[in-house]
Amino acid sequence: MPTIKTGGPIGKLAALVLVLALAACSRSLPPPEATGELRVGARNSPATYYIAHNGEAAGFEHDLMMAFSRSQNWSLSWTEKTRPEALFELLDTHQVHLAAAALPLAVVKDRHLIAGPVLFETPVHIVYRASDRAPRSMADLPGKRLALIIGSGHTPMLMRLKRKHPKLAWSALDNVWPEELLAQLQAGKYDAVVINGMDFDPMRNFYPELAVAFDIGDTQKIVWALPTHSSQALRNALARFVEQARKDGTIKRIYERYFGHIKRLDSTDIVGILQRRRQRLPELRQHFQEAQTLTGIDWRLLAAIGYQESQWNPFATSPTGVRGLMMLTGETADRMGITDRLNARQSILGGARYLLKLKTALPGRISEPDRTWLALAAYNQGQGHMEDARRIAQARNGSPDSWADVKEALPHLSRGTYASAMKYGYARGAEALHFAENIRNYYDILLRLEPEYNPLINLGDSEEGRAVGPG
Repeated sequence: MPTIKTGGPIGKLAALVLVLALAACSRSLPPPEATGELRVGARNSPATYYIAHNGEAAGFEHDLMMAFSRSQNWSLSWTEKTRPEALFELLDTHQVHLAAAALPLAVVKDRHLIAGPVLFETPVHIVYRASDRAPRSMADLPGKRLALIIGSGHTPMLMRLKRKHPKLAWSALDNVWPEELLAQLQAGKYDAVVINGMDFDPMRNFYPELAVAFDIGDTQKIVWALPTHSSQALRNALARFVEQARKDGTIKRIYERYFGHIKRLDSTDIVGILQRRRQRLPELRQHFQEAQTLTGIDWRLLAAIGYQESQWNPFATSPTGVRGLMMLTGETADRMGITDRLNARQSILGGARYLLKLKTALPGRISEPDRTWLALAAYNQGQGHMEDARRIAQARNGSPDSWADVKEALPHLSRGTYASAMKYGYARGAEALHFAENIRNYYDILLRLEPEYNPLINLGDSEEGRAVGPG
């Protein structure tokens, strides 16, 4: 045992404090099965843990961890760190039971920590600026400015590739989030970056100038990390939970919530809404906000519907007779009290009321955000065809209340495979799926770029209290 020299009362006090601190660090955290509390270290990222627009914690790993703690009847506490190294320190000093930070299995093993079951797998992308010449393989990267994030697990992959490409070099960035890495690439600081698909995909809609050149290596297996000497009971509970979550669709539904829609738009779609947001949205914003006041539906979601329907063109008309900014049929307009479908305000308020009606018609047991996504598909396809899709989902051993299962059932509305479960006949279900998923993407973009609207705070910013009549 090392000797600590002291030079008097102050030195003795300092030594005592140091000894107590070391003892505290080395003391094992009681297991959650003993205390009823699960302590988790997390890193802020789109895939793991972040604060959503409604002020609540969110993220794929956050939701999955919440489901795990509920399955064990444990309370849950979070410690958020910005750097992976800080999370590993929490594990090494036994301050948390688990670390959730989109951790690759290889990284966890290299740290001599215990890896939980594989949650999902992600490809490793080489991302570049689409305006540049695309690198086709690693042979095109020597001499290029390449960057990656320390702790991402990508360094060992590049070290192996360097044996074949000795001139390959890269910058390893510390304390950088994936979005910052992409921003530096877009700004021209680097020619390409190495990034996981789970980190790049949620950012695709905000960086339309960037694209995937190719993937390297095998997919990375993402796990939760446990400290050495963690309890066997915790490990067993975690293994049982993940196995059951795969069987009952829990992982599938949570994955769908965060990643199921993010590859729908192409770069022209993204550039289009970004341009029209500046050109057309300003004069429409007050109408969308008024619609939120009347219905309680986020104005940015309503604006996303309006963009998908007409690209915010109040005079849009389709060959089938639907018209206006929210593309209402004549029958729907009459039901919603609309006298002029080409009046932007009337169309927006009518579309908002119609969406609210569709949401209200769904069974009360359906929770958000599934309720909203199902209502969006019904907005495009009609309530009857949506109910058919829900019946088909059930016939396919899925849940009629889960968007993840119903979205897989929608294309069958046009195939007749499950005709016996359908009451309303043929429908272009794939179109409704495309419609809803595009809106989810446009909504994500507007959530990021447009402020929320609180009518109690923003009094006078919209024309409140007006009827849904002529504008």
